[in-house]
Amino acid sequence: MKEIYTEIEINAPASKVWSILNDFEKFPTWNPFMKKISGNLQEGSDLKAFIQPPNSSGMTIKPKILEYHAGKELRWLGRLWIPKLFDGEHSWITEEINENKTLFIQKERFSGLFVPFGSTLLKNTKTGFEMMNRALKEEAEKKIIN
Repeated sequence: MKEIYTEIEINAPASKVWSILNDFEKFPTWNPFMKKISGNLQEGSDLKAFIQPPNSSGMTIKPKILEYHAGKELRWLGRLWIPKLFDGEHSWITEEINENKTLFIQKERFSGLFVPFGSTLLKNTKTGFEMMNRALKEEAEKKIIN
């Protein structure tokens, strides 16, 4: 099993960060890694997402939501081809540091027969997570102009 773990502090309330993460229609405007995502945010539902790690042409994944706690955590399981070849359990977690600061954690645990052969994919995926985290921070910290 391999794990990718990333985190970033965002100078915005957790509720604002979470609202950006839940506004799937706007992902193409700010997210350099997860270009599209759709589906219902409830446990047991399937999502459809197009991800594009650096140095790749991208791929569509169809993960199943394992856990959803509004404003706190979204966890899903995605599979490459068939179960137990290359499975990824992905999480987005927001932790309130204070009323105007949030810790965003994005991580994924990979398991399956092909994981030992996926070091380039894992490295590129980690870079993609870091790119998304920075873009999320920038989006959440934008000043509202009246």
